[in-house]
Amino acid sequence: MPPTWFAYLGPEGTFAEAALSRVVGTSEGRRDPQPSVAAALAAVRSGEADAALVPMENSVEGSVPATMDGLAYGDPLVITREVFLPVSMTLVARPGTALTDVRSVASHPHAIAQSSRWLADHFPGVTPLPTTSTAAAARAVADGEFDAAVCAPIAAERYGLATLVEDISDHPGAVTRFVLVTRPGQLPEPTGNDKTSLVAVVGDRTGALLEMLGEFAVRGISLTRIESRPTRERLGVYSFSLDCEGHVLDRRVGEALAALHRVGDEIRFLGSYPRADERQNKPVPETARDGAFADAEAWLARVREGEAS
Repeated sequence: MPPTWFAYLGPEGTFAEAALSRVVGTSEGRRDPQPSVAAALAAVRSGEADAALVPMENSVEGSVPATMDGLAYGDPLVITREVFLPVSMTLVARPGTALTDVRSVASHPHAIAQSSRWLADHFPGVTPLPTTSTAAAARAVADGEFDAAVCAPIAAERYGLATLVEDISDHPGAVTRFVLVTRPGQLPEPTGNDKTSLVAVVGDRTGALLEMLGEFAVRGISLTRIESRPTRERLGVYSFSLDCEGHVLDRRVGEALAALHRVGDEIRFLGSYPRADERQNKPVPETARDGAFADAEAWLARVREGEAS
């Protein structure tokens, strides 16, 4: 059954809520805002929610460590969809506040970073303060804790705030990638334009990373993202979070993951799902198509049976 109960990084009015609206209609299913990425993922693991919508990476600030680590550890979860949301930073305040009245500004650290130059130019004596989300900053402004917040336009509507400046982003065109995660179950069918995500831990030995990457290269599989994270065991041991083109049901991708399981210290499959960034996967070489794998296996079977090759 498709998910009907969704957790997301809250409170109401976050970019995550806006991204969730692209996945399901506003009248479809129940939506529960959560105070953190960890809480949203925990709601899925406990069965309180069917799925969670959380931020994975931003085109300006990079990956979201809470999501990367939250998927790498704990009971397994899998990504079933990705959503790309254009991010426009809006400066909001209580009605009647003028730009010259602003003495304090708050927002999520990523939002502050994405508008830091504008904030420094217009509020040189103000140090922006971090909050758990852009919507939490907007709610705090509504409660009188801060003069202004950097947030999504949806947050201004939710908390009855006035827009002082519509777009203060230092990098116009910024995009945040969100992922919808569920407990493991039936995989989405291959579409021909898919991604597969996983986390791999390789040993502290010479050539370990090259060995891992080679399993993709020899099968003609392109990586779309690779990042290292500390395993928290000791210095020198890292996990690698990566996305590759293709679906685990594709023979070449399945073989690559099986090979990683054989040579790596630990592999965690994070899902195969339709690609949503409006790009097309690179053409698959003839030698890496499923038919080529089937022909090679049939040839090997004949050789093992003693037939002439």
